[in-house]
Amino acid sequence: MARPRALGHHGRDDHAVIFHETARVLVIDAADRILLYRGLLLQRDDTPYAWFTPGGAVEPGETAAQAAARELREEIGHVVAPEALGPVVATSEGGWRTGGRRYHSRDSFFLLRVTGLEVDTSGMDEEERTATDRFAWWSRPELDHAGELIVPRGLGELMERLLRGPVDGPVTLPWHL
Repeated sequence: MARPRALGHHGRDDHAVIFHETARVLVIDAADRILLYRGLLLQRDDTPYAWFTPGGAVEPGETAAQAAARELREEIGHVVAPEALGPVVATSEGGWRTGGRRYHSRDSFFLLRVTGLEVDTSGMDEEERTATDRFAWWSRPELDHAGELIVPRGLGELMERLLRGPVDGPVTLPWHL
């Protein structure tokens, strides 16, 4: 897992913004359900966790598609060529604070249709294992009526649009915080 880079000046850490560029995948099965994992380390007052799409940081020298393919292999044991992910179908960007630090993230989302996928977390590192307690397949109605935080916001509507066919350029999703 790549470490985020700090944006700041003069070598000072106290006001630096830590920048995350991530590549995430909307993994959708034959029953039109999306795979999400429950992340436990979200630091918000209203919930200790949220549901996320598989993915993670883009490492130096990687394209977003290469990072997305690597993250799928590490997090769920699914091997896919970066080219099989196609274009970025959605983006989301925003900032947050935690532990006195400021962060900014730019998320790129790819679409991957799968059949018969079984999640294998043996490729996760210790940090990922600590931060993830389970995976689940969610239908559109389940997304729409979830009483839990799902990231990104607008995921159900995006999923429905993508199931109808390709979108013209990436859809911009609202930031989740």
